[in-house]
Parts: sequence; C-alpha cells; structure tokens
Amino acid sequence: MAAHEKDASPGRGEGQGAGERIAKALARAGVASRREVERMIAAGRVAVNGQTLTSPAVKVTPADAVTLDGRPVAAAEPTRLFLFHKPPGLVTTHRDPKGRPTVFEALPPGLPRLISVGRLDLNSEGLMLLTNDGELARRLELPSSGFVRRYRARARGVVDEARLGRLAEGLTVDGVRFGPIEAYADEGRPGAANQWVTLSFAEGKNREARRVLEALGLTVNRLIRIAYGPYELGDLPRGEVREAPPPGALAAARAPRRKGLVKPLRSGSAASPGAAPRAPKTSASPRRSSGARPRGPRPGAGPKRRA
Repeated sequence: MAAHEKDASPGRGEGQGAGERIAKALARAGVASRREVERMIAAGRVAVNGQTLTSPAVKVTPADAVTLDGRPVAAAEPTRLFLFHKPPGLVTTHRDPKGRPTVFEALPPGLPRLISVGRLDLNSEGLMLLTNDGELARRLELPSSGFVRRYRARARGVVDEARLGRLAEGLTVDGVRFGPIEAYADEGRPGAANQWVTLSFAEGKNREARRVLEALGLTVNRLIRIAYGPYELGDLPRGEVREAPPPGALAAARAPRRKGLVKPLRSGSAASPGAAPRAPKTSASPRRSSGARPRGPRPGAGPKRRA
C-alpha cells in the first residue's frame, strides 16, 4: 500500500476484479480485525488516495495510497504467530479507557503490530495467540476452524461428575446456548474446598468456561487456558513470548509441543503483576477421574504426591 503518483480515485470499487476489499487488506496488514476495520471506515478514519472512505465496498491494490488517521498504512508483512503466557491482571485490548495495564503494553519491544486471537478476561491467565494478520486471527477464532480451546479451572464447591458429563450435550445459560463441552475433574483431597476441572470446547464464546461451571453451582477462582488447537502453553513462563509457525506451516515444522518453538523473547518476571502461584503442570491428556476407574496409583507405580 505504498503511495504512488496516480489519480485520486478512492480505489477501484467493488465492481472491479483487481485488488482486494479494503477491510481485508487492512486486516492482513495487521491494522485490526476486518470487523474493526469496517468500524474505522464508518468513523471516517480510513482514506484511499486522499479520499476518506464511507463504505468498505472498495477494493485496493498495492499501488493505492491507504492511510489510517492520516498516517500511511504499510503493506502486509509475512504472516507471523506468537504464543504469549498472559498473567492475570492484563486487559486484552490495545487501549483501555480505565487505564488498566494491557496485554499489548506487556509485550517486548521490536514485535510487529499484533492482534489477539480471541480474548482472555482480566482475571484469566494462560495461553494467548497473537498474530500480525487479522485474517488469520479471524479464521482461528471461528468454530469452523476446529481449534479446541482447553482450560484448567480451580473451582470452589462440590464437583458432580454426572453433571460434568452432561456438558457433552451442551448447555443453555441465561438464554445463551453453549455447544458440547468435554469436562472432567481431577482426583481431589477429601474435604478440599477447591478442585481442578479440565474443560475442552471449540466455540469460545464470551466467558464460556466460567459461565458453564457457575451454572453447575461452582465458583471459579482461577482459570488458565492451557491449549488452543495444536498450540500448548507447555512450560512457557508467565509474561514470555515465543514465535510459532502459523497453522499452514505447523505440520511441516514438526516443532516440539512442550518446550516451545523458538527462544523466548524476554523473561516473564516483569510482566507478571503480583506473585500469583504458577499454573499446575498438565499433560496433553490429563488423567480422568470417574466412578468407572479405580482411584489411586496405577499398578507398579509409587504413591502419588500432591502439592
């Protein structure tokens, strides 16, 4: 999207075959998601060849000069994807009206402008995917991508295994329908006030893990996302960032899942607000607890040690 000497028409228009839609072009350039770009256009913040756009139904080519708030928009860079271990206390936004610290303020310098794939709320922690490609972010968010989100939740209350099993059929909470959820509880200490529950689902609706557990009478006091599709939190320390191959290159990369994909970009100590306890170590397939399986150590194994 470099500036060139040409007539100041606002793009080629939807009827022309050349170029791509302005919202898609800006999303690929990492400006924002396509929906957010459309809102920017409606607010009169985007111009093509000096003319402010009033509609997203415009196509642009690399020869068009595109600006946002009067500043040139650089051409799209190669797609990059990053894993970030979000600490609690950070808001998933670029600018917070309340002045709270944000995910993007906690990132190390030198990264491209990034967009989050979905969100984690203020008090949630764990794996976030960040990318410089708004189109990729949108694709990864859609349930049709088949990317399953996996969470570990520490919940107060009595965990009813039968009720957890019924989540597999989906659940309606306050008029919102949540799709099938796989959920099971760890083996807990008798009389313990809190218990860890693992949940897996593909939709990723707003506060889904918290809302379904609260609907079962549980109070979630810690929530950690440990996996998003093929990407896992693994041993990535709090506040650290690692670059990962985008989904199209993931199979060819054959990167190890637990140790990360490249060297961390910085230590997580400075980005972690407070001294909250570290996330529990989890495997890709945590051991289930149900009435059909005897509790206790496996044959030939020593007794389990709990923290």
